[in-house]
Amino acid sequence: MPSTQWREVFLPDESTEHAEQAHVFTEVQRQHLKKHGQGGALHRKQVAALRADFVVEEGLPAYARQGIFADPSVHEAHVRLSNGNFSADRAPDIRGFAIKVLGASTPSTADVEQNFTLVSQETLKVSGSAEFVGIVDLSTSAPGAALRKAAKKPHMTRSAVANFRDMIKPFSGFATHDFFSIMPVMFGDYAARLKLRAASTTINKEARKDLAADIYTRLAEDSLEFLFQAQFFEDEVRTPIEDSSVRWDAPWLTVARLRVPRQAPDEALAEAIEQSSFTPWISAPEHRPLGELMRARQAAYSLSWRNRGAAP
Repeated sequence: MPSTQWREVFLPDESTEHAEQAHVFTEVQRQHLKKHGQGGALHRKQVAALRADFVVEEGLPAYARQGIFADPSVHEAHVRLSNGNFSADRAPDIRGFAIKVLGASTPSTADVEQNFTLVSQETLKVSGSAEFVGIVDLSTSAPGAALRKAAKKPHMTRSAVANFRDMIKPFSGFATHDFFSIMPVMFGDYAARLKLRAASTTINKEARKDLAADIYTRLAEDSLEFLFQAQFFEDEVRTPIEDSSVRWDAPWLTVARLRVPRQAPDEALAEAIEQSSFTPWISAPEHRPLGELMRARQAAYSLSWRNRGAAP
């Protein structure tokens, strides 16, 4: 059964370390600015911008009726689909599926905006934010500098290789792939990892050539419905809060549905979503992100906002 006995681990002087790490992303952002114009450090390539409805399920168990999931409801939502890099769609990558729930309410907050940021991998094989930032730095360095850094930190290099093996697994498209939060968020007094279950099992073999064409072709024909699921913390052995490399051993519960109606590409919507910010730290108090890795992301996101002048 879900437990409220979860705990976060706070490292000594981690806020200073996170602030220093954020400057690595500033450098990545600066490099991209020269080539591609304004934008964030990661997940800059917007594949599609979509309108959707976020529909909270009826009859949820008491432990799941938390925050925006306290009552059955329907909320307007914006969706941003993205590639992590500017590579061709068929290249290995980490895909992003970001959901901005608008006008929701919780027992503590009225008219709240709730962001959920999910990626195409269930786990991230790093020991913490320092190793993750090291991998980003390694992957964006010039070949000579990258080799020198790899020689100095073989453990980080092994971690980078392990994560790349996950990235090269086949990606069938945004409608037919599952997406995950990797790290947990609060669910009231509970904690949970999140998953968006694929809307379709019908694979388009040509999708990898043009991911945007695949999603918009599907939406020209019919709507799509994704299951939004939560996997609740039970104990530190099977569901560790801080370890992003562990696949949790706990059941998934459908707590909402993301309904994406039939629609065509909308340039005005795409521009509005591109200028907006999608971060898990834009959230109701009941759904605060958890873990050292997520706190490091907060520092990086904050600096990214200032660097690109995005709307929070």
